[in-house]
Amino acid sequence: MKEYDEILNELKKKIYKPVYFFHGEEPYYMDRLTEYIAGNILTDAEKTFNQMVYYGKDTSIDKILDAARRFPMMANNQVVIIKEAQELQHIEKLIPYFEKPQPSTILVINYKKKLDKRTKLATLASKHVSFETKKIPDYKIVEWINNYLKKSGYNIGPEASQLLADHIGEDLSRIAHELDKLMLVIPKDSKTITKELIEQNIGISKDYNVFELQKTLGTKNHLKANRIIEYLGANPKANPPYIIISVLFKFFSNLLIYHHLDNKSPQHVASSLSLSHVFFVKEVEVAARNYSVQKIITNISILREYDLKTKGIGSVNTPPYELMRELLFKLMH
Repeated sequence: MKEYDEILNELKKKIYKPVYFFHGEEPYYMDRLTEYIAGNILTDAEKTFNQMVYYGKDTSIDKILDAARRFPMMANNQVVIIKEAQELQHIEKLIPYFEKPQPSTILVINYKKKLDKRTKLATLASKHVSFETKKIPDYKIVEWINNYLKKSGYNIGPEASQLLADHIGEDLSRIAHELDKLMLVIPKDSKTITKELIEQNIGISKDYNVFELQKTLGTKNHLKANRIIEYLGANPKANPPYIIISVLFKFFSNLLIYHHLDNKSPQHVASSLSLSHVFFVKEVEVAARNYSVQKIITNISILREYDLKTKGIGSVNTPPYELMRELLFKLMH
């Protein structure tokens, strides 16, 4: 089993293998590797006759095998790419090919699903270039954002990175796209991405977002909390209730953990709560003074209730953002 950087470095050195099997629940890395292979192994002239791209839902194993067993035309290699391979019927029929692949073919299988490692297919795939992509935990998204920017010589403040993480979630492809966009528009005399830059270019308000709603709940600022929920409710597609509820559930769960910590040093709190930066510990301390253990337990129960209501269970006719206003009131009173 190889890692992303190792595979990419080999490809850049023109070290090619006959079979690449990318699988797992995080599409970002397998898509990047697939795009690199599609764009860099063959010249534009060679691609005309020697590069084929199939989609699992629209093809068959027989077509793939026929293509893979061909010899390249006026080139050293041919590239056969299977996208959305999890949609293929009878993918186990690739087993004989895995046992004896065509040396001049570079077969790339992009399988966006967790592969059962007990199968013969998985065993044989592991003898080639097999790469499993795993979902990054939500508490590591900020770290991922920081590392992505660092590779390009940029940085971002803790509040700005948390704002992006809370708004976009765990979609690494979308996060990377937005970061690439920000790096293009950042002023020439700066290397730091700010909340203001995010607001101007991505459309996330630095004052009216889920991250600010969480902070406002922590300080029990009723007026601002209601203003934020009104703002979010004006664009429900970009701010679905389930995202807001999941962020607040994590917030109150962290408060409950904080109350039971013996060691409340900033470093220990940040580590115990999986906070992206010790900068956020002060917000937790303020919120913990405003919410007792009993109130936190009650609020977690309320969040579960309203999660069901926003999905139509126990509340059929009430608009989602009417429910969110009710939820805020109950959480703070």
